[in-house]
This record gives sequence, C-alpha cells and structure tokens, in this order.
Amino acid sequence: MYKANSKRYETMKYKRCGKSGLLLPRVSLGLWHNFGSVDSIENQKQLLFTAFDCGITHFDLANNYGHEPGSAEENFGRILKSDLMSYRDEMVISTKAGYEMWAGPYGNWGSRKYLIASLDQSLKRMGLEYVDIFYHHRPDPDTPLEETMMALADIVKSGKALYVGISNYNAEQTRLAAAILKDLGTPLLINQFRYNMFARDAEKDNLFDALETVGAGSIAFCPLAQGLLTSKYLNGIPEGSRATHSVFLKKENITEDIVRKVKALSEIAENRGQTIAEMALSWDLRKDRLTSVLTGSSRAEQIAENVKIIEKMDFTDDELSSIDKILA
Repeated sequence: MYKANSKRYETMKYKRCGKSGLLLPRVSLGLWHNFGSVDSIENQKQLLFTAFDCGITHFDLANNYGHEPGSAEENFGRILKSDLMSYRDEMVISTKAGYEMWAGPYGNWGSRKYLIASLDQSLKRMGLEYVDIFYHHRPDPDTPLEETMMALADIVKSGKALYVGISNYNAEQTRLAAAILKDLGTPLLINQFRYNMFARDAEKDNLFDALETVGAGSIAFCPLAQGLLTSKYLNGIPEGSRATHSVFLKKENITEDIVRKVKALSEIAENRGQTIAEMALSWDLRKDRLTSVLTGSSRAEQIAENVKIIEKMDFTDDELSSIDKILA
C-alpha cells in the first residue's frame, strides 16, 4: 500500500486560484497522455505517487483522455481506489467535457444534456461522488452560453463539483461566461488554455487582464509545446518520440527555425542552471500571472525534475529581453 511522503508539502509552493479560497500547486499533473488503455498501470502509479510525494495535489483529466476515450479516468479511478483514496481530501481532481465523447447529437459541445450526462459518466469511471473542478472544455458556437453556464452552475449546486471552470475561452468569452455565472451565484474559478513560449495568444488577447478583472485563476496546458521546448529534438527526431506518432505534434512542426530558437534558449537556460524544459516552465509562471502550469510526464523522474522550477521562477529583465528577441 502506498504511503505518501510526510514532507511533501515542504517541496511545493501554492497560489490562490483567482479570488477563491482554493490554493493550487504551481505545478500540476495532467493525465492527457500516458494514462490510457495502452499504457502501463504500474508506470501510471509511479507517476501519481511521485507527483503527490512532491506536493503536486492537482490532477487534471477530461472525459476523452486516454487512447480509448474514458480510459484515463478509469485508470485514475482504479489507482485512486487501490492506493490513494485515503488522501482524497488532500487532492484537487478536475475533469472536463466539450469535445466528442460518444456518437450522436448529445455527446459533444456544450448542451446541458451533454455536460451533465458526461460528468455522471466521469464520476462513475473514477469511482467518485464529486470532482473538485469541472470544466467546459471549449466554447460551443451554437449552444447559448447561458445554457452552458447554467448547466455548470447547477452541477455545483447538485454537489457533483465544488468549482467550475472553462477551457480554451478567449478574453471576451471569459468575461461573458464569468458574468453569467456570477448572476447564477456560482463564481468562475479558472480558465485552462494553451500557453508557452511558442503560443502566446493569451497575451495578445489580454486574457490575463480579463481573468484578473473577473477574479478567476489560470492554468496553462502544453507548456512545453508538445516537447518542442525540450532538448529532445535538437539533433533530429528520435524513433518512438511524440513527433513520430502524435496527431498534435508532427514532424513538419520541427523546423530549422524552431530548432535554432530552442538551441539559443538552451544557452540562456544553462546560464540559469536549468534545462530548457525547466526554464520554459519557469517562464510560464514568471511575474505570478499564471496560477499553475499543467505538466505531463512519461517517467517519474521528469516529475521530480519539473518540481525544481519553483525555486527558479524569477527572471532578470535582461533574461526576459533576450528570450523575447529569440522568440520574435
């Protein structure tokens, strides 16, 4: 039986999520990859145990995660039941609905019928009575935003989620969603969006300002740009790497210009005493505008390495200027 490290909270820093009472670890663990039906359950255990031992309390899922949609939730629920249930009240567990999950007109997007049915299925797969955060995974252009937000508010009132969030919503959509939720008596907790050195749309859209205005927190997915912001592809594309089999990162994405930039960034990271991956995560959390960064790992050692960044989240003005020049 797994027993958690008694000093786990000494190795992590936590930040209040917006204006809520909820504290999130600066580094969270995403279960998008490596937790599906084709992945080793023993490795999944080691990833979860290592994360929790390092003070990572937030575990992020979605209804469609896993090689077979739903399998990540099933595997997480299996490990939770066998080893982690005694720590349930020390964990923040989130899931989402918004992308296609089952056939027909009721298994996609943002209708009340889909969101409530999907969460019921997610809770059953994980063996939980409630999740801590339930997200609408993406804006629905055809369903009234009021219907989607009312479904989220009612989910909180039903006790099936403690908080609600949105994902992939831009600044204007965030302001509208937050206003509706506020009127319904259920504050918007958080927005989850893509953010990294190569994907800075959130800055251009003034999303951070919008979140601050409405009092919501933020968490970034793909902080390492699917592995581009690591040393993995500096000398070609390794066999078996994500670029050889992923639909999200393709070989043609790894251009000479990208490699040149990553090599230049690696020099700055080395001078900071970090790897390029560590610096990329620290950069996301610079100036404290982002509540948490959502990391994915295939090996337990990667999690332990990622946690080191909480000691090096500060940058000098010269470092930030040099990074911006490289990325320009």
